[in-house]
Amino acid sequence: MQTKKRVAAVLAKYQDALNQSDTDAVMKLYASDGVFMPQHSPSSIGTDAVRKAYEAVFKTIKLTVKFNVAEVLEMAPNWCSRAPISAGKVKVHTTGEGGPEANQELFVFQKIDGTWKIARYCFLPPPTHRAHN
Repeated sequence: MQTKKRVAAVLAKYQDALNQSDTDAVMKLYASDGVFMPQHSPSSIGTDAVRKAYEAVFKTIKLTVKFNVAEVLEMAPNWCSRAPISAGKVKVHTTGEGGPEANQELFVFQKIDGTWKIARYCFLPPPTHRAHN
């Protein structure tokens, strides 16, 4: 299986893990020194910090999202990036309120011991969803 298909499979597993609010499944996809960079929050670096960040996310909201891959770039034999756009719904647990969810995403994947892992991940709303100053 070629690199792009393998990385796409990791992204599909990540999408499923988000939609199931499954921190353990998310963590299986991250490199041990992975970095999670959510908008409006400090970066989480390394397994413990990334785990705590996802536990907090899943405690706060329920996501139902789908990734549409906009770009795939092989940067080196063991490095690849994907720039999908996600769209779906979010529901806040404490209020029950929800609405549309959309983000521009950037994943950097690293091949570790023959397996592609999420090395870096950040996201932000698409330009039409951002507040203007």
